[in-house]
Amino acid sequence: MPYVEVSGEKIFYFHSKGPENAPALLLVHGAGGTHLHWPPRLRRLPGVDVYAIDLPGHGKSGGKAKDTIPAYAEVVRQFAEAVGLEEFFLAGHSMGGAIAQTLALEHPERLQGLILVGTGAKLRVAPAILDGIKNDYESAARLIAEWAYSSSPDPHLLELYVRGALQVPAESTYDDFMACDRFDIMGQVAKISVPTLMVCGKEDRLTPPKYCEYLHSQIPGSELELVPNAGHMVMVEQEEAVAEAISRFVSRVLGKEVTQ
Repeated sequence: MPYVEVSGEKIFYFHSKGPENAPALLLVHGAGGTHLHWPPRLRRLPGVDVYAIDLPGHGKSGGKAKDTIPAYAEVVRQFAEAVGLEEFFLAGHSMGGAIAQTLALEHPERLQGLILVGTGAKLRVAPAILDGIKNDYESAARLIAEWAYSSSPDPHLLELYVRGALQVPAESTYDDFMACDRFDIMGQVAKISVPTLMVCGKEDRLTPPKYCEYLHSQIPGSELELVPNAGHMVMVEQEEAVAEAISRFVSRVLGKEVTQ
């Protein structure tokens, strides 16, 4: 299993190697998640060299979780350097989208394109979530799962979400949500200059479509995909639709088809 060392921390990543000269795509998960929040169809996107990271303190990675988005953005920047990504597409879900926006503002020269999934320029967190993580982690995980899916979710997906959440230490998840709560770049997001795609589930209750619509209104030349029958975990509930949207976006940016 591949690991790299970033600032003394052992970072795990999943890598699906694409064909020769394939574009690179780095996937960054959300709060309390791991690389497994990105389903197989996205982790193995045809025609693309895909990297899916476990952030510090999550999944198979060592180290300690961060409690600010800029700190996570620096980890992702150093990770990209460690695995030799000079230019790449960056996709972030929820907190991962905040990390991706931060990198797009600080290091636009590194990014060929930006993919923001179920995220916003500001990510305030309900006090019930923060309190629940501290006082009753399992109940909080179940509450988040209920909020993270559409109105008629697959019960199996909910249970998988809870099971995965409980494998991430409560301290890491708490730090993640604190990082989200502190994040606010509404006054800066219009400065993002790289090609950008927003993807949001039409039934997203954690980061409602208006969050992505705001990003779309602010980021010049950006594209917006609203996906029906999906909530916050849009890439899980509508895996094929999200994979196709990302493939189309990468192809448009590069001016050529990337699918095999």
